[in-house]
Amino acid sequence: MRKQFSLAAAGLAALLTLSACGAGDSAPAAAVETLDPASPATVTVGASPVPHAQILEFVRDNLAEGTGIELEIQEFDDYTTPNIALSEGDLDANYFQHLPYFESQVESQGYEFAHGEGVHIEPYAAFSEKHDDVSAIPDGGRIAITNDPSNQARALTLMQEAGVLENIEADASVLSLTEEQNPKGLEFIENQPELLLNDLQDPTVDLAIINGNYILDAGLSTENALIVESVDSNPYANFLAWNTSSEGDARIAKLEELLHSPEVKQYIEETWPSGDVAPAF
Repeated sequence: MRKQFSLAAAGLAALLTLSACGAGDSAPAAAVETLDPASPATVTVGASPVPHAQILEFVRDNLAEGTGIELEIQEFDDYTTPNIALSEGDLDANYFQHLPYFESQVESQGYEFAHGEGVHIEPYAAFSEKHDDVSAIPDGGRIAITNDPSNQARALTLMQEAGVLENIEADASVLSLTEEQNPKGLEFIENQPELLLNDLQDPTVDLAIINGNYILDAGLSTENALIVESVDSNPYANFLAWNTSSEGDARIAKLEELLHSPEVKQYIEETWPSGDVAPAF
């Protein structure tokens, strides 16, 4: 029921199809209007392995039976391919992204997507193999940061909250930082989100700011981070997304309902009691 996509395969798929992101070669499947528990309809969802696919597996194994849907989960290791697959009709929905990323992708790629309510939040966090406190980062220190614009501003805001940067705005980027905003003259090394864990191991890197799902994938915990994002009033809740042509699809509506059930909230709280993943509802 699950498919594992390697980074190499995901990257190749992105390169081959990126130019056609808005259109896609195949139309999404027709929406299912009604559900029959006696004959469940398959809903195929693309997700990051942890925690998204893990949460979906809980829904599949504990909540979906008798609801009229049968959940098929496809795992993706990157942030580009799930939206390509959704736009081309290979998925009925995906579950891996937050609103700022979703909006940037819809604007830049021309996707015709809709989305549900937030399911969970993974706090962004910064780790170091060299320092025990962020105050120990020297002037001119090297910081590994995502090259994704929506998450880059998020990472810079996190550093501002730690007192390392100043006057960071919502659309900030490493290229736009002024000397006033970056008084320590930090050097930022941009990389793909899934590769920042490699940068963390680089002895020349003082700090790496890492997405929550990759923190979990690596077996790390925010309890060991130097900086951790607050989940209070956090705008980066992850949600289910689908093609606008699927509006009214009973399968997606049912999955959206199950993802916001008390059972899922309890599962998230019990599986990640340290707060590495927090319910968004």
